[in-house]
Amino acid sequence: MAASSSFLSTASLSNPKSTISFASSVSPAPIPSLRRVVFRSPSSHRRVMTVRSKIREIFMPALSSTMTEGKIVSWIKTEGEKLAKGESVVVVESDKADMDVETFYDGYLAAIVVGEGETAPVGAAIGLLAETEAEIEEAKNKAASKPSSSAVVPSPPPATSSPAPAIAQPSPAAAASDGPRKTVATPHAKKLAKQHKVDIGSVAGTGPFGRITASDVEAAAGIAPTVTPPPPPPPPAAAPTPTAKATTTSSPPLLPDASIVPFTAMQSAVSKNMIESLSVPTFRVGYPVNTDALDALYEKVKPKGVTMTALLAKAAGMALAQHPVVNASCKDGKSFSYNSNINVAVAVAINGGLITPVLQDADKLDLYLLSQKWKELVGKARNKQLQPHEYNSGTFTLSNLGMFGVDRFDAILPPGQGAIMAVGASKPTVVADKDGFFSVKNKMLVNVTADHRIVYGADLAAFLQTFAKIVENPDSLTL
Repeated sequence: MAASSSFLSTASLSNPKSTISFASSVSPAPIPSLRRVVFRSPSSHRRVMTVRSKIREIFMPALSSTMTEGKIVSWIKTEGEKLAKGESVVVVESDKADMDVETFYDGYLAAIVVGEGETAPVGAAIGLLAETEAEIEEAKNKAASKPSSSAVVPSPPPATSSPAPAIAQPSPAAAASDGPRKTVATPHAKKLAKQHKVDIGSVAGTGPFGRITASDVEAAAGIAPTVTPPPPPPPPAAAPTPTAKATTTSSPPLLPDASIVPFTAMQSAVSKNMIESLSVPTFRVGYPVNTDALDALYEKVKPKGVTMTALLAKAAGMALAQHPVVNASCKDGKSFSYNSNINVAVAVAINGGLITPVLQDADKLDLYLLSQKWKELVGKARNKQLQPHEYNSGTFTLSNLGMFGVDRFDAILPPGQGAIMAVGASKPTVVADKDGFFSVKNKMLVNVTADHRIVYGADLAAFLQTFAKIVENPDSLTL
């Protein structure tokens, strides 16, 4: 059976499940055009077949687990242009990146419902796909006659990797239109129908999806619907005193010439994650690390493209391999899991927000491959082209502000991770040895914020000691 059209015998039309070749591909609206095709078998029996055309809806996909709406960056195809299965149609901005959305079906981009720069919730229709060129005008009329269709939001599809196919979802009304209608009524409506001897099967429902309500049964029985009198208006409140007015002010007025700027999708996602992190009990531990040997190693490998971020991520990954509890995660507050991979996410500031590209298997990758991978991830992050698995699979986060001269800071723990490391700048520091002799050494202060439900003080102290030993004797980083 071809995906572009469905052939249905008249005997099978009573079964809604057999009326479509791919149930998820049918538009929620009734499909208007039908053609009758007559086939004659050798035994001269006559069979009547029906060819049903399709106008599919292109939905806003969920490109990440935190995405609730998406913004149309640009339409790659124009109205009336022919599309092939697997071809990218539109670029959508999620809360983390810009991603191409492709179609599962051949056809024509008949109508664009959500234009460039506009926002639509996950699951809303953003365009219409016609099966044949002859149906383009019909699809345009359909889009023009249903301006509020994008406001109906079905359950969002699961997050997928890019390119993310926008799969059309079936409508209960469309499925039911091909077979006998099942009577759906509220319990109170059934009780009234039995009480007044009304055939509930003959009552036309006015509720959601044709559901029969109590008022429908009363109307069928010729009974005036009961009208509940409106509640009396509340008594007027007493005029507040000047003191009460001063205490109930929710926010101070805007300053002159101030303006309100709404969050971007990325800023909204960051805000949501930061608020969520407040529910996690955390604690912080700081540790000074001697970086003389690491600085010397960096000068040797820098011409080969190795960055300080890659060196620190590699050192953190090797330390996490010896202390897996710091790499663990607790998501439900009742249990925690040891992650089998050490994926170090590194915070990167980009225009309009913050994102954390992930260096997967940071403890196992060669330092030079790790640096190359990091360069690729940063380039994708700057262009908002990261795939979901490249920014949401971190098990431990590293935030480095040392290149800005910041000597110390605390980082906020990302939801779903056990710890985050904040790295400050390496600065010359006067230190005294055990014999009382003074010298100047380069030191950096490392602060780690951890989830106290799974990581305890002794665990974090042991991890930091291991990290310091690796940094102070960095030969193992190049092995």
